[in-house]
Amino acid sequence: MTAKEQLQPDLDRAVTAVEEALAQAKKAGASAAECAISHSRGLSVSTRLAEVETVEFNQDGSLGITVYRRHKDGSQSKGSASTSDLSPQAIHATVEKADAIARWTEADPAAGLADRELMAFGYKDPSLFYPAPQSPEHAAEVALACEQTMLNTDPRIVNSDGAHYSSHCGFRVYGNSHDFLGHYMSSRQSLSCMPIAKEGDAMERDYAYTIARDPSQLLAPDAVAREAVANTVARLGARSIATCSVPVIFHRDLAHHLFGQFAGAISGGNLYRKSTFLLDHLGKQVFPTWLNIHEDPLLAGGLASSPFDHEGVRTQARDIVNDGVVSSYLLTSYAARKLGMQSTGHAGGIHNWSIRADQKHTTAGLDALCQQMGTGLLVTELMGQGVNLVTGDYSRGAAGFWVENGEIQFPVTEVTVAGNLRDLFANIVAIGDDVDPRHGVLTGSVLVEKMKVAGQ
Repeated sequence: MTAKEQLQPDLDRAVTAVEEALAQAKKAGASAAECAISHSRGLSVSTRLAEVETVEFNQDGSLGITVYRRHKDGSQSKGSASTSDLSPQAIHATVEKADAIARWTEADPAAGLADRELMAFGYKDPSLFYPAPQSPEHAAEVALACEQTMLNTDPRIVNSDGAHYSSHCGFRVYGNSHDFLGHYMSSRQSLSCMPIAKEGDAMERDYAYTIARDPSQLLAPDAVAREAVANTVARLGARSIATCSVPVIFHRDLAHHLFGQFAGAISGGNLYRKSTFLLDHLGKQVFPTWLNIHEDPLLAGGLASSPFDHEGVRTQARDIVNDGVVSSYLLTSYAARKLGMQSTGHAGGIHNWSIRADQKHTTAGLDALCQQMGTGLLVTELMGQGVNLVTGDYSRGAAGFWVENGEIQFPVTEVTVAGNLRDLFANIVAIGDDVDPRHGVLTGSVLVEKMKVAGQ
C-alpha cells in the first residue's frame, strides 16, 4: 500500500470530523463557524559518527473549531477550542466549549469568516504530494551515506554533529459555514549534515541541507556532504575586521530573510496596529525600479503552495512589488476589515515569492556578484533578532568572508551588519541568478550598496 493510500482513510475521517463540527455549531445556534484539521505523519532518523543515533516516528494532528455569535449591531463574538480526539463525542464537547467562550467574549466588528465570494470553490489540486519511502531502513541508509562521505572528504573534518533525514506527509482540511470544504495532501523530505573541522587550535562547524516535496528533487547525499564540508573548512581561520561602511552581499542561503522582513512590514497585523515602517506604502516606491516580486501559490511542488489560505480564501498569482512599487499588502479577513480593504488570501503566510530583476541587474551567480562588489563583506550567516519593524532599524550579528578585488580573501566572524531596512531595500544593487529553491521566497544572493559593519 502506498503512502497516499495509507493516508486516505485519515483524510476521509478528518473530512467527516470537520463536517460534524460545523453541523454541531449550526445546531448550537452559531451565526457562523469554521473548522480546520492539519495532520502530519512520517519519520526522522539521525546519525552521528556513522552510527544510527535516533529513529523517531511522528503523527500529529488536531481539530480546531471557531464559533461566532452575532450581536444586534452586526458585530460578532468568537470562541475557539481544539481536540486531537475525532470521536463524535469529543467533537461535540469541543464545539460546546468554543460556543461557551463565544457567549462570553467581547464583540468585535472585524471578527467573522472571510467573505463568501472569496472562497476557493472549485479549486484545483495543487500537486504537493509525492510518494517517498518512509521506512527507517531507507532513512538510515541515506543519512549514513551522507555522514560517511562527510567524514571521509577532508582530513580537517575531525568530528560530526550528525546527519538527519526526515520524510513526512500529511493533509490540511478546512471548512466553514459558507458551505466551503477543501482539502489537499502534501509531502516533504529533507536531509542535512553538520561537520566539525579543526586546524591548529581553531575549530569551526557549518552545515548543508536539501529539502523538497518531491524526493527526486533532493540533492544526493554525497552532494550535501561535500557542500557541508566545503562550508565548514572555509570558515577555518576566521577573524574580525575593523569597523567600516562597505557593500554587503547576502548569500543566497539567507537572502530570503531580507524579503521576509519586507513581508512582515506589509502584513495586515502590523499595518492595522501601526507597527511597521511601511505604513501607508501601498503604491509607493520601496525597492529599485528594476526589482519585482511575484507570488505563485499554485506552483507545482512549491514549498509554500496552497490552493486556499487558512480561511478558505482562494489564493491567486499576484505581483507583490511591481517596478519597485508595493502593489499588494498581505491581508487576512480580520486585518482587511480593520483597514477597510479586502482579504488577499494570506492567512497563514505568503505563497512562493519569486524575486525578479531585469537582465541588467542580474548577475551570473555569486562569483560575478563578488566581482561587481569589488571590496566588501559576503555574509553567509546571521545571528540574533535585531530587527525593529516599527522603525526599520536592522542590526544583526554576522559571519562570512571579506572580499577584495572581487575575490574572497579570508573568513570573517564576530561582526555586526547594521542599517535601516528602508535604505537597505532601496539600495539593492543587483541579484544573483543562483536562486535557492529551498524556501518560500525564491531569490539569489543580494548585493546591497553599503551597510555599516561593526567589528574590532
